[in-house]
Amino acid sequence: MRLTPLQPDEWDDDVFEALSLMVSPERLERRDAGTALATLARHPKLTRAFLRFNGYLLFGSTLPPRLRELAILRVAHRRNCDYEWVHHVVMGTKVGLSADEIEAITRGEAADEFDRAILAAVDELEEKSNMTDATWAALSEHLDERQRMDLVFTIGCYGLLAMAFNTFGVVPEQEN
Repeated sequence: MRLTPLQPDEWDDDVFEALSLMVSPERLERRDAGTALATLARHPKLTRAFLRFNGYLLFGSTLPPRLRELAILRVAHRRNCDYEWVHHVVMGTKVGLSADEIEAITRGEAADEFDRAILAAVDELEEKSNMTDATWAALSEHLDERQRMDLVFTIGCYGLLAMAFNTFGVVPEQEN
């Protein structure tokens, strides 16, 4: 690890305030933010700003949760981000992705045409920071303007997060 998680005895008011945007009061009281958030907490001001944005994408976005997790898992796979992959497999399962669908994400495959358009959007944005008119049109058949915007920002946000986790050396909790 290049950056280690902030230890509980190092938490100050700024850390509590930053983490309170994403961590339940019970976990805060135990000073149990998890590896990723405890690492990000080394920079409370940045963490607070980022978690506002990330919290919107996770809890307030117009994008249906299943599609959000489909996109995030594809980003995590493409970016080789174990932390993101492990956590979002659990979240994806909770919102209806099957084990077979999750496995297919690693190959860029999906049985459903619209799911394939979501995966294509991820691949195109990751490769070119843009998507083709054909992919945009396929998304437009099922997603309104705000949902398409939320999709682009979700893909970008989780690409950024994967970059940070990989660079900082954040690993899933069971690997600590």
